[in-house]
Parts: sequence; structure tokens; C-alpha cells
Amino acid sequence: MRASEVRQKFFDFFKSKEHVIVPSAPMVVKNDPTLMFTNAGMNQFKDIFLGNREPAAPRVADAQKCLRVSGKHNDLEEVGHDTYHHTMFEMLGNWSFGDYFKKEAIDWAWEFLTGELNVDKERLYATVFEGDASDGVERDEEAAQCWQQYLPEERILNGNKKDNFWEMGESGPCGPCSEIHIDLRSEEERLKKGGHELVNKDHPEVIEIWNLVFIQYNRKSSGELTSLPQKHVDTGMGFERLCRVLQKKSSNYDTDIFLPLIQQIASLTNVKYGASNDGDVAMRVIADHIRTIAFSIADGQLPSNNKAGYVIRRILRRAVRYAYTFLNVRKPFLSGLLPVLIDVMGDAYPELKSQKELIQKVIHEEEESFLKTLATGIALLDKIIAETLKGEYKVVDGKVAFELYDTFGFPLDLTELILSEKGW
Repeated sequence: MRASEVRQKFFDFFKSKEHVIVPSAPMVVKNDPTLMFTNAGMNQFKDIFLGNREPAAPRVADAQKCLRVSGKHNDLEEVGHDTYHHTMFEMLGNWSFGDYFKKEAIDWAWEFLTGELNVDKERLYATVFEGDASDGVERDEEAAQCWQQYLPEERILNGNKKDNFWEMGESGPCGPCSEIHIDLRSEEERLKKGGHELVNKDHPEVIEIWNLVFIQYNRKSSGELTSLPQKHVDTGMGFERLCRVLQKKSSNYDTDIFLPLIQQIASLTNVKYGASNDGDVAMRVIADHIRTIAFSIADGQLPSNNKAGYVIRRILRRAVRYAYTFLNVRKPFLSGLLPVLIDVMGDAYPELKSQKELIQKVIHEEEESFLKTLATGIALLDKIIAETLKGEYKVVDGKVAFELYDTFGFPLDLTELILSEKGW
């Protein structure tokens, strides 16, 4: 099932459950001092949860563009190195604003996964919040009882506050959640060790695919929990992970969301995907990052040296560094990935098409500028290494490394990488 079909099936299913399909909010947040980027589907509905705004409809569903690269939700260092973390990702969500609650959310999640998508029931696990004495919150027995009609007791697991109490930030709407996990291991591996032992243990083949959040509290800045005027449902399903499951792939990057981008990267760099681990990681990093960069620019955030703009510049430069170091790229090439990205996502997100020229121009100029910085920095570092060798030792002074960064913009981690490759 192609990714575009999966997204549409989700919309059609929740339309049948009387949900209004709403567009994604921009990924870049301009009117909330607590957030730079939309990091979850619920961000655009925060005022509704707080009772400050009336919802346009009591039930909605959407596919939300999200970005997690800073603060509490930061997946940047895992991106490209594992098979399932991303900076920019899509979150499929269904929402109830004071309408239905736990039973309907769980019933429909099960119906959609096992009925509409034919996901293997025997591979699914659910977690429920175990409670937390410090907050005065008990185990979520209501959710556990709902799951008992679908799953045996051994596949309904308790989860702690970190995994099963969802909070957007240090304060704001929050509540217990029930996660749905899937065990994608082979039958042989599943017989050796039960999936219940691997849920929430960072196993690459036992992964969370849907989080059903039951928003019933507000976390005050003091840390105190108070009950919200109405109970709400906020669910979030990782679109990329779901497509991996349905397309029977071992990695999100092998789905039709990312593979066309990786194939284009391989074509532009003349490096075969699968030839080396470093090269593969670099291609995955670039395929992930080009989505973040393009959508950020389309949403009005240009790379810069301040706040959100600095985050985007940092991501763009991270992509350039990986291309430079591991794919031997010496000329701007990232903008050449945009036509493929538009082919993959342009129908669902037409802003990519309408902003194509701007996105290409900004990416090309940023990449060209940073490649000059890299070339200058590497030449300077070569001189530093030569001078250091005269002293017959293999340590570069941290002050020198910092000057390369502070004066010339040469990244500290790239200095460290180059030195470590020499055994320094």
C-alpha cells in the first residue's frame, strides 16, 4: 500500500466516524512564545484544550507536519543512524474536544489497524499509565479494561510517567496515554523472547506506532496538576512508521516516502546505497533533512543565525557536512532533491509546489556558502595538524578548535571527526 493511499485511508475512516478533516498547521510556529516548531499534532489545538477557544467541530482528524530537534522532544542525533527517528515527520491524529473519550479512541484505533489495514493482531501490544504517587494519579484502569476486549492480559503492559503520561512541555494540557506497539521480528525471534520484554526498550523492530492521549489535566508552571473543564482525546500515529509496517520494510527509509529521495541522492553523488555504512547513514540523514529544510522554508522560516532560523541552518549544514564527509560532495546538490520531494509529498502539501522557486534558491545559496566555509576550515585544520606534528604529539588544543568554529564557522564535531579518523 503506497504512502498516499495510507494517508487517504486514515482520512476516509475517520470521516466515517463523523470527524472533520482539517489541514495541517504550519510546522513553524509564529504565535506561541513557548514553541519554535510544531512538535506534536495537538499544538494547534492547545487553546481549545485550555478552554480559551471553541472548536470548529467536536471531532476532527488530520495529518500534521511536525519537527523535533530541540528542547524536550529532540531526535536529531538518532536521525539516519537508526531506522525510525526523523526530524520532520507526519503525525496522523484524531481528536475529540469534549466529545468521546477512552473507549471510542481505543475501539477505533483497533478497528482501523486490524480491520482497515489488516495489521496482524498477534503482533500488537498496548501500554497503559501505571500511575504516579507524586502527582496523585492512579493507574489508568479505564483504558486497561477497554484493551481487555482485544488483547490478552500479558500484552497489556504498564508504562511509567516518562512513556505513558504525555506532556507537550513544562506546562500545559496533559494526561495519561495508551500506546500501541508492534513486534516486527521474525517468528523465530519472537519464539525466543516475548515482545512484552522489548516494548519501550528501543528495540528497532518492536516499535510504538500510535499514541492515544487522554487529555484531562493542565500542568501549571508550579508543577501542580489541575483538571481541565472538559476531557479530550488527542491521538498521534507516526505516518512513516505505519508505512514501514504496511510495506513490510525493516526501515522507514526503505518505504516509498524516503526511497525515491535516497535513489536521487545516490544518482547525484554516484554513490551506491548499501555500499558502506557511513554512506548509507549520510544518505538517510540527507533524505530526512531535505524534508525539514524544504517545509520550513515553505512555511516562512528562512535559515538565519537566530532562534528558529538557526535551527534550520544547523540542520541544512548537518546535511551538507554528511554529504561532504561521506559522499565526497564538493558542489551544491541539495536543491536537486526538491523535484523528487514534490513528487512524493506535493499533492498532500501543495505549499511545496507553490514555494518551489524560493525553496530551491535559498537551499542553493546556503549550501554554496557553507561549502566555502568547509573548504576554508579544512585547509586551516590541515595546517594546524602539520604544525602539531612538528611537536611530535597528536592532540589539538581545544582553544584552536574553538577558534575554527568561532571565527570561521567550522563545526566542532567535524574537527573532532577529522582528528579521530587520524587516530588523534
